[in-house]
Amino acid sequence: MQSLHTCLATFDVDAVQRDAIALGISVSDQELELPMHRHRKAQLVVALQGGVMCRAEGGLWMVPAGSGVWIPGDVLHSNHVTANGRISLLFVDPDVPGLPTKCCTLSLSTMVVEIINHMADQTEREHVPDAHSDQLARVVLEELRRAEIAALHMPIPDNPALTKIANALIEFPGDRSTLTQWASRVAMSERTLSRLVVSETAMSFGRWRQQLHIILALQQLSAGVTVQGVSDTLGYESVSAFITMFKHALGKPPARYIAEKRRSE
Repeated sequence: MQSLHTCLATFDVDAVQRDAIALGISVSDQELELPMHRHRKAQLVVALQGGVMCRAEGGLWMVPAGSGVWIPGDVLHSNHVTANGRISLLFVDPDVPGLPTKCCTLSLSTMVVEIINHMADQTEREHVPDAHSDQLARVVLEELRRAEIAALHMPIPDNPALTKIANALIEFPGDRSTLTQWASRVAMSERTLSRLVVSETAMSFGRWRQQLHIILALQQLSAGVTVQGVSDTLGYESVSAFITMFKHALGKPPARYIAEKRRSE
């Protein structure tokens, strides 16, 4: 696998005249933040090891193992990869039909992930995809059309007040301020802020903040942080309270969820 900076410096994905091309990327012992950028081709970010978050189209998406974030072509986005992470990137020509037109997290089968990895290995060896890669790409693209969309997304609306709150929650996720306190900070009544959050995100304020906590928890757990450590970072009064929230949201306690994801890697 190549480093991300090497990949970007040596390979212009938009210049490749194929329906799809895959690249494998490895990250060193330092976290990597790729700043906002865009390209003509659509992109699927697949997490193989560690945690990956993508920010695009007014939202934050988590990429746990066994999933991929789909980013349509020409959409401004950034990627954050935890230390020692490994990802595969699948770039898809925007004229390929039947694929999502909005950013989303897709659940991927082991077969699809393995095919994408194989395509990435071929690209690294040969630089230009061959006919065999094209055949593999057709299989992957058909599977992506059928993929289930996972609810690992925190909307970040354009409304200035909500953008301010979202950015503050991302920077200080352990802040447990109440809706009343947040309303005071953005010069609104509690009722007005509550209605605004629902109208802009289709979630209550508590659910909106919880969605961020799920995304950050998955990122940190994937990077090896303990359940206790994640609970402390997110400001929960006890580990049991965090575990209850996590299990309610994802159907399994965090340790079991991550263990099963790692077995599938």
